[in-house]
Amino acid sequence: MFVAAIFAADTVTDREIAFAVLYVAVILIAAQSGRTRFVATIGIGCAVLTVVSYILTTQGDRQSGLVNGALSLLAIATTTFLAIRNETTEARARQALADLAHMARVTTMGELTASIAHEVSQPLAGIVANGHAALRWLDASPPSPDEARRALGRVVTDADRAGEVIGRVRRLVTKSPPSRDRVDLVELIDEALVLARAEIRRNRVVLRTDYGVDLPPPLVDRVQLQQVVLNLVVNAAETMGGLETGPRDLLVSAASDASKITVSVRDTGASLAPVAIAQVFEAFYTTKPGGMGMGLAISRSIVEAHGGTIYAALNHPRGMVFGFTLPLNTTRTV
Repeated sequence: MFVAAIFAADTVTDREIAFAVLYVAVILIAAQSGRTRFVATIGIGCAVLTVVSYILTTQGDRQSGLVNGALSLLAIATTTFLAIRNETTEARARQALADLAHMARVTTMGELTASIAHEVSQPLAGIVANGHAALRWLDASPPSPDEARRALGRVVTDADRAGEVIGRVRRLVTKSPPSRDRVDLVELIDEALVLARAEIRRNRVVLRTDYGVDLPPPLVDRVQLQQVVLNLVVNAAETMGGLETGPRDLLVSAASDASKITVSVRDTGASLAPVAIAQVFEAFYTTKPGGMGMGLAISRSIVEAHGGTIYAALNHPRGMVFGFTLPLNTTRTV
């Protein structure tokens, strides 16, 4: 409708007014789609309409109309070029972020290898034990099929547990293009906590969760957001693992209001100094011996790419609170 109005005004008016320059607005609207081919098509279409309008216009000064038409074409071409270039640059930036985030996930999985191996070894040990038990019940005299069946049932349950852990790891380290889906936030957090469970136990941390009722599903990249939660949880567990005294409490919570969802990870580890809090999300800044200082920086990039905000604050009476907010109706490209 807007395009038709511009074309009509540019064609029937008897004044030398460069109505066609208004096609720039159409191109800028098209640029919001994030598709370069679509923007190029719209730009070419607007240029064609400008030429057709000049040909069809029979009134007014032809020379002035020619100059105005040429200026409009220049504006259309320039706007189309800049829109495509900006989108191409943003696409490269998003891909670079995705590659960096994937590398960070692989690094995190490498650090958690021992914990994940421990998590898998438990059901595997159960499978072996219950398998032997089933054989004993079958070899007994008289055999006991019911006991053997129950033992085999436990084998299946343990096998499912091991498969679920492996499946979560595979989903997290798989290199997949960024996507946006409505996700169950509680399920997303719980899966991250399962991956970090052995690390939480190793550092003798007491974990609690507090989820709001009927949390709306945010529009996010599931793998990337899970990486953020995992980073925050593992950092908190490692921080409390170095404590000599005091409680080691970890509270992971999620709540929402009319406009946003807030996820927070609250620990009772060491409290950071104000100068450290101000820098903790900067790349290569770390408070951990041997740390790379990339985990929180990548987490911030991921959250901001979703239109959200990540934050750090002091916990009372000791420790830190790291968390992030997500808008409920984000439309930004992840």
